[in-house]
Amino acid sequence: MQNKNLDCWESKFQPCEYSDKLLNLIIELNKKARVPVNLLEIKKASHVAREYHGDQKRKSGDPYYSHPLIVAYLFAKYVAENTPKYYTTDLIIIAILHDTIEDTTLTSDMIREIFNQSVAVGVEDLTRIKGGVKITALESVDLLLSQYKEGILFIKMFDRLHNARTINFMSPKKIITILEETIRKFIFSSLYIDATHIEKEIIEICHAHLPKRQTTLSHSITSSQENHRLPSLV
Repeated sequence: MQNKNLDCWESKFQPCEYSDKLLNLIIELNKKARVPVNLLEIKKASHVAREYHGDQKRKSGDPYYSHPLIVAYLFAKYVAENTPKYYTTDLIIIAILHDTIEDTTLTSDMIREIFNQSVAVGVEDLTRIKGGVKITALESVDLLLSQYKEGILFIKMFDRLHNARTINFMSPKKIITILEETIRKFIFSSLYIDATHIEKEIIEICHAHLPKRQTTLSHSITSSQENHRLPSLV
């Protein structure tokens, strides 16, 4: 596995619109936070994500590292305002690095060395490669639910929300697959963690992209809401 040289990383850090937006948000949120987030560590994680995702691109043509930085932004803003116990340095770093083990040469051991054990375990939790086998997104959510890892589940929800927002760049078949699994599991999960903002936007996206199946869709959503509402752990 390629181990990039992170010595003197601060001098090598290249800001971009995504990292700037995240870091500026953290500065503002820290002003009201009971326990401020370590801005330098967030900057370091942003550098690591960009280094390891490298030239990878999303279907939209945007650099891949833009995605985890946006997910981290959405997560940090939401939890700081609604569930402040999850506004932590480690969880924001985990959001930034959530795709690195699965999609780059960065390993859990390397993350542990660069950051700490908690971050390494959190990124592993969000990695769909389990025992050398890639599990489905639905199985990944089920695993987080069974382990009561609510903070990690929030990150998973914002990962799915950002992917749903950019779904137009995917093939029609992929769009249907993503939306159907979103209805089956992610709406329920947003209810479980009491994230009504995420639930509302996901439902709106589903309705917008499945106009010919809205009756079935509405029934599926209603069933999920009625049958799966669980008490929040917050």
